[in-house]
Amino acid sequence: DYRPQADVRYTDWNVTARLQTPYVREFQEDREVAGWFLLDLSGSLDFGSQAVRKRGMSAGFVGVLARLLTRNGNRIGAVLYSADGRQTIPAKSGRRHVLHVLDSMLKSKAATAQRQTDLHELLTQAQSAIKRRSVVFVVSDFISQPGWTKALAQLAQRHEVVAVRLYDPLELELPDLGMVMMQDAETGEQLFVDTHDPGFRKRFMDAAAKREADLRDALSQAGVDCLELSTMDRLDAALLHFIRQRKRRGQLASGVNPLARRAGRSG
Repeated sequence: DYRPQADVRYTDWNVTARLQTPYVREFQEDREVAGWFLLDLSGSLDFGSQAVRKRGMSAGFVGVLARLLTRNGNRIGAVLYSADGRQTIPAKSGRRHVLHVLDSMLKSKAATAQRQTDLHELLTQAQSAIKRRSVVFVVSDFISQPGWTKALAQLAQRHEVVAVRLYDPLELELPDLGMVMMQDAETGEQLFVDTHDPGFRKRFMDAAAKREADLRDALSQAGVDCLELSTMDRLDAALLHFIRQRKRRGQLASGVNPLARRAGRSG
């Protein structure tokens, strides 16, 4: 029933006319949320200087988050980008569905040589695949051809998007290893380099720093948060740190799913 302190903007005119008594709408949080994983499974994810490769970190993250979501009755879906093409797994709930997503990840082939990753393809596929507002995790190392920022921003306008950036420490700074052969995981190109040369290591570090700055600017322009996962990180510690940061900024309410939609009812 209408109370003097109620906001008249939420008056339910249909119910008011039918019952001849003023009614207003109350809003309650709908705790059901669909979680979507946009998974970059390209060749660069096979790199890792530690015991765990970036591909392993990706599977670990998806397994943990998917199980947390489905345990509370929520649904999860995935869009996979690999050499097999772009595969869409519709959103469902349950432990068996989580295992199906993980199995599809592990069976997907890395991107073939001579074909660079294009995240724009993955993001545009997701825009057509995800019909209802959802929380979306873009899991990638973001080593891609340029031009994906606009598609990410468009996705963030409809959904709550979190970029999960995978990286390895050796991608940021090279140690002195002498003469080594390096191979571009995206194109297959091979090159001998002298890591003993301080000038080369400095140029490598400068290029990596520029790439880091450009990536952060792109994510900021798209308006999405970024969870960074190193192959040296403990997954549980990294997730807890990220959640605490978001809670401090007021973006997550304690005990509520990442995407709480408002469902109206008369009362």
